[in-house]
Amino acid sequence: MKAFTIKQAPIPIDIYQDLRNRCGLSDKTEQACSIGLKNALYSVMLEVNGTVVGMGRLVGDGGCFCQVVDICVLPEYQGNGYGKAIMEQISKYIDKHLPSSCYVSLLADRDASILYKKFGFQDTLPISKGMYFTT
Repeated sequence: MKAFTIKQAPIPIDIYQDLRNRCGLSDKTEQACSIGLKNALYSVMLEVNGTVVGMGRLVGDGGCFCQVVDICVLPEYQGNGYGKAIMEQISKYIDKHLPSSCYVSLLADRDASILYKKFGFQDTLPISKGMYFTT
């Protein structure tokens, strides 16, 4: 694993859109980004040699419900523990800042659930079933 730096700061729109695009996540409009990024509870970017190659955010009300979102690492940097490093930072924030009764959720794409289980996340079925819609 190459040396990396974690920046705890709001993610700039251009970096956010570029990482989502290059990691195969859905597109978000500039309007959506300008609203959403500034309202995150916690945001991190992972840099290698000064270049942002990964990110993650925590969104929600900070008390009752929160969701881990936008965990991604550029494909050419995957498999080096960078996703784990991002999740470690988010988990530290959760442990330090959220009440113990806060319901923290996430949606795991493909095999990402393997990573998230290491941080205590578990499948919701059969107790509950995740659902969504987009506007």
